[in-house]
Amino acid sequence: MEQQVLGGRYLLKDKVGTGGMATVYRAQDQVLDRTVAVKIMLPQYAADATFAARFKQEAQAAAGLQSPYIVGVYDWGKDGDTYYIVMEFLRGTDLKSGIRAHGALDPKKVAQIGSQICAALSVAHKHEIIHRDIKPQNIMVLPDGNIKVMDFGIARAKNSHLTQDNNVLGTAHYVSPEQTRGQELGPTSDLYSLGVVMYECATGRVPFDGDDAISVALKQVNELPVPPSQINPGVDPDLERIILKCMEKDPTARFQSADELRQVLNNYLAGRQVDVPEPTRVIAGAAGVAGGAGTTETRVMGDQTQAMVRPAVDAARGAGATTVRGGASGGTGSYEPEQKSGKGKIVAGAIAAIVVIGAVVALAMTFLGGGSSTTVPSVLGMTLDEAQAEIEAAGFTVGEITPGYSDEYAENEVMGQTPSGGMSEPEGTAIDLTVSRGEEPVEEVEVPNLVGKTAEEAQQLLDEAGLLGNASEEANDADEGTVFEQTQQAGSKVEVGSTVSYKVSTGPSTVTVPDVRGYDEATAQKMLADEGLSYSSTSTYDDSMGEGNVISYSPGGQVAPGTTIQLVISLGPEPVKTATVPNVTGSSQSSAKSALQNAGFQVSVQTQTSSSVPEGQVISYSPSGTQELGTTVTIVVSSGPGASAGGDTGGSDADDAQTPSTQSE
Repeated sequence: MEQQVLGGRYLLKDKVGTGGMATVYRAQDQVLDRTVAVKIMLPQYAADATFAARFKQEAQAAAGLQSPYIVGVYDWGKDGDTYYIVMEFLRGTDLKSGIRAHGALDPKKVAQIGSQICAALSVAHKHEIIHRDIKPQNIMVLPDGNIKVMDFGIARAKNSHLTQDNNVLGTAHYVSPEQTRGQELGPTSDLYSLGVVMYECATGRVPFDGDDAISVALKQVNELPVPPSQINPGVDPDLERIILKCMEKDPTARFQSADELRQVLNNYLAGRQVDVPEPTRVIAGAAGVAGGAGTTETRVMGDQTQAMVRPAVDAARGAGATTVRGGASGGTGSYEPEQKSGKGKIVAGAIAAIVVIGAVVALAMTFLGGGSSTTVPSVLGMTLDEAQAEIEAAGFTVGEITPGYSDEYAENEVMGQTPSGGMSEPEGTAIDLTVSRGEEPVEEVEVPNLVGKTAEEAQQLLDEAGLLGNASEEANDADEGTVFEQTQQAGSKVEVGSTVSYKVSTGPSTVTVPDVRGYDEATAQKMLADEGLSYSSTSTYDDSMGEGNVISYSPGGQVAPGTTIQLVISLGPEPVKTATVPNVTGSSQSSAKSALQNAGFQVSVQTQTSSSVPEGQVISYSPSGTQELGTTVTIVVSSGPGASAGGDTGGSDADDAQTPSTQSE
């Protein structure tokens, strides 16, 4: 990709992923010198004022939410025709990928994830912001196991009026019943979606599935989930009650705040008593499903992975339109106004009629006592023949039989049923069965060699092989930006969809040498060791630095870990050396100078007339006694009788003409 800088600040590097509305890039903030994630709106949406408003709204909604469990939003802007959001760059994988790779999670881990999501939602709800799209794809699992909630692309303040018809976007597998109906949403809608997320974490599958988003959304309203423990016996009763209370159809029957739910989850994690009643096993108020006496128009487009519901406005317009729009898995869906086709009205009308008729019949049987209800037997684990006999013996019929793969149930055993066992249903109701085909065949692929490739090239190789990537950065001698290590050996066989972790070099590692001047040797040694450095030392006299302290060190600045730092340690001021000045009186000038210089003194010669001391002999000298080595001793030499006195630094003879050398020890 040609290097691009947005807003004169954010240098785009490599693409991280693409969702339904935007593409995310790893980028470098050139002002603060840090790695960030930049989300760029896809070009086909940038010209749409509604989408641009929603995109900007995401930044504004998330920027004010400060929590360790919410992805931080740093900036928002427009560069030419490009809209972008600058966010915290995270290393890890989304929760959906983790569930796909590892299946059901440990119950304690499920509760921990739920508690942290609650902490994030609590912050949002206190700002009167409803997320509206809580799902595993929007939960990032960090390398340390903690999570962060992301993608506030459809989050909206409770009282905002972004669109005239109150359009609400969401993902069918995780939307609450009231969101499916297009009703006003409160915090409990997010808690319903969180319940679905915890259900999937605990069982490895979503509670409601179907051929398309509409059928899934209707199941959110009309059906009760199979208790998680029937799918995964490892789910204990306490966690099961917590999950099913979150997923109550009636919002008032759920936990009423994220804080309340988090307290219960934390009690569960701490082994304290969990006071959660048994879940509702009868759906009440079925007539409300249709949203009134009007009809519902349904349009279907794309791969039907995202759902948007528009509620009824008045009787003349009928009930709200339900739009299903395709989008990249894990992305944010979108709404595009379009002309209503006659065929769409017919299909929608039929679906709405079925819902209304079903509600009326259910109410009539409840209040007028019509029909006979019987408990549905649980046939999970039975062979198909055994299940059919059991169902027919109980007064029901076998409905649609759907095959599926299962690691838990053997081939030809029933792995799922709708309605689930234990529910009360009218006699003659058709029980749909899902029958196991055994374990899903494992498709294996060869792990590509990533070492030496750039992070973008490595991710492309993994994508082509059908594998997921998990990159981390670490200092290394390899070229900056290239892969130097991967967890799975190149050429080995792994299952399609497996995650391959790899490390990208940030360049050679360096440390800063601390300034240890003036510290004693032991302290300096510890300061260097704390930075991973070793040391050696030499000593010398120094008048300005106390004994035992560091005078200087080398090298300084940035060095490789383990480098040896050379310290120079002070011995303190050099001690003074003394000697006794030799008696040179009566000696010749040359002998006196030699004696004094050999004793470590400097010599200065002066001449003086004398009738008693022969010419050339020393009359006197000073100072005498014990003196510091290097001291200048002046000798007075006789010039004989009658000559005038005078000063002389070298004397007139050949010896005096030479400058005495200075010796120091």
